[in-house]
Amino acid sequence: MNALGYLRVMFEVDDIDATLTRLAAHGVQLVSTEVVQYEEAYRLCYIRGPEGILVGLAQSIG
Repeated sequence: MNALGYLRVMFEVDDIDATLTRLAAHGVQLVSTEVVQYEEAYRLCYIRGPEGILVGLAQSIG
């Protein structure tokens, strides 16, 4: 928590499934086992990015 630099970042994407498919070709995997849905607002997931940064992806629903 008190380290210098970024520990995590989140991006909104138009299509989370297509984004994950594209990233899988580069060896990216989900941190957890699935994409989750937050209420009726977002589909969310986390991947591990460069230098171990936690990268969140969010797709707005509706």
